[in-house]
Amino acid sequence: MTTPSDPSTRDPLATAAGRNVGLVAATAAGRGHARRLAAAWPHARLVEAESVADALRAAWRECDAVVAFLATGAVVRILAPLLGDKHTDPAVVVVDEAARHAVALLGGHAGGANALAAEVGALLDARPVVTTATDAVGLPGLDTLGWPVEGAVAAVSRAILDGEPVRLVADATWPLPALPDHVRVEIAPPPTDPATAEHDESAEGWRILVTDRVVPLDGRTVVLRPPSLVAGIGSSRGVPAAEVTGLLRRALADAGLSPASLRCLASVDLKADEAGIRATADAYGVPLETWPAAELAAVDVPHPSEVVRAAVGTPSVAEAAALRHGGALLVPKTASAMATVAVARQAPRGRLALVGLGPGAADLRTPRAVAELRRAAVVVGLDQYLDQVRDLLRPGTRVLASGLGAEEARARAAVAEAAAGHAVALVGSGDAGVYAMASPALEYADDRIDVVGVPGVTAGLAASALLGAPLGHDHVYLSLSDLHTPWEVIARRVAAAAEGDLVALLYNPRSRTRDWQLGAALETFAAHRPPDTPVGVVRNASRPGQRVHLATLATLDPALVDMYSVVVVGSSQTRVVAGRMVTPRGYRWRS
Repeated sequence: MTTPSDPSTRDPLATAAGRNVGLVAATAAGRGHARRLAAAWPHARLVEAESVADALRAAWRECDAVVAFLATGAVVRILAPLLGDKHTDPAVVVVDEAARHAVALLGGHAGGANALAAEVGALLDARPVVTTATDAVGLPGLDTLGWPVEGAVAAVSRAILDGEPVRLVADATWPLPALPDHVRVEIAPPPTDPATAEHDESAEGWRILVTDRVVPLDGRTVVLRPPSLVAGIGSSRGVPAAEVTGLLRRALADAGLSPASLRCLASVDLKADEAGIRATADAYGVPLETWPAAELAAVDVPHPSEVVRAAVGTPSVAEAAALRHGGALLVPKTASAMATVAVARQAPRGRLALVGLGPGAADLRTPRAVAELRRAAVVVGLDQYLDQVRDLLRPGTRVLASGLGAEEARARAAVAEAAAGHAVALVGSGDAGVYAMASPALEYADDRIDVVGVPGVTAGLAASALLGAPLGHDHVYLSLSDLHTPWEVIARRVAAAAEGDLVALLYNPRSRTRDWQLGAALETFAAHRPPDTPVGVVRNASRPGQRVHLATLATLDPALVDMYSVVVVGSSQTRVVAGRMVTPRGYRWRS
């Protein structure tokens, strides 16, 4: 059992900006580097003492992570006597005097030192040095998946690295990252009886078990604990926390269920402020969800009570709260003097990440987009976009590529894979929600799927940056493609933008078969704006063959424009300043 303040609950993927980072330096150069980090991270501080060794020991005791601007050997000698457990020791990153390298020394996975080294490197222009084997070869660490893990983590990880046969046995399909092909996935209930497990031939070899059940462990098995269990709690007013905690602990143990798989506690909203229930949620390190009595009353339960209905407005609290999101009741309500507990198992929820890859350049692709691509087991997208990111995918990632015109099929495929329980990334250029794949996918996605939106830099923003500052005031995005929208509708929208004096970004402006719509749109704008209104055309923004062209409404030749272009039509206030397109913001101080 853990509490929120327990170091073992640290998120190894948490950014340095949200962590208590101790900075230790011995020289003026080191202190200068440390100040740069402290300026970027609100919870970082330079730790000082009578000696550098004392400062390093103090940072070790007081902080979640340590960045030491010292020699690696010195850090090893000072910290070696203090080492305890990798799940509780702080992460340690060592940076050399010239800030050329940021070495993840301790707590690479569990403490988040690998991620911290990358952040240090980004701020100091240093090269991150990560020696964790799974990271070096692009495999997910078993202790970095965000779930509690038990058993022979190091031994099974070595087996995966060495290419030995490994079986992943899960009691359902869970949204795990991609694993290499020599890890064989099986959906089957795990062994629960130690006596039979010892003689089970299928238990031989290296195994990863994904289960919420208590299972026997050996030196060749890792157990991942998925967040599958919901504990419904009912109580009398003023119930002691020890009574709730003890009742839940006994209920889980009697059913052979692991408390590490608790997703949350749940109750009626009248109990949202019940101290004993809240303390139990804190003790297990899970949230407390509460529901109105009317919603719980609508949940079908095996043991309704009219006495409970009369008291709180629903015939069930514990069972109904446990089953509020569906699932199977594993532990029917069981009671103590002042508390009632029921436990349900929720079906796995698939994960769909809608990932915008940006306009094309790798350095305009967000770190979050990269993380989601590496988090996915299945990646779906247009073939030419997937070609941009294949080098980022983990070994074993299943890639579903298709060509132009198959948008609906891609959306359906991604949603189907997520609905089956997989971790899926659906990719598109720019931002996934701007003329891209988020909209068609979410039309099909239901509440069985967790959806993660990953913003991206749009082609319009990239074009704007290349042109200057044309979007400094109100603006509108318009697509001139009439494949999905009748031209009459598009023409009305163009007219409204022209009459409203909005800067307009024109997507899909012209193709081989649609060669007149751009000219028609420009004529509409010209009827409401001066002929010298600036118009910018950017082709292949941030990609090879990038071209920037600046003209006016009177001089732009539509033949210069194709489907790889974005056209930016200025407002009546837009002007060209030193060769750059600028739409004034209208700040009063300018006058």
